[in-house]
Amino acid sequence: MTDMTTDTIHAEPAARVKHGPPMREYYVYFAIIFTATLPLALLTWVLTAARRMELPERGPIKAAWSQARIIVPRIFSA
Repeated sequence: MTDMTTDTIHAEPAARVKHGPPMREYYVYFAIIFTATLPLALLTWVLTAARRMELPERGPIKAAWSQARIIVPRIFSA
């Protein structure tokens, strides 16, 4: 009896096939979402700074960037 689990032959594919959306499209969506979330993140940052009388740890650009990083992959996974 032959053990096929250890002596399998792995054939290399001739060309790599991209599975997923093109990166250019991802960056376009990312830029749109980032631009859309930036004003709200800025407003939230200003209101938090005014209420606490100190600057928040995370700035508005970092907050908008993280929101875009959360939203865009959800768009592409749908």
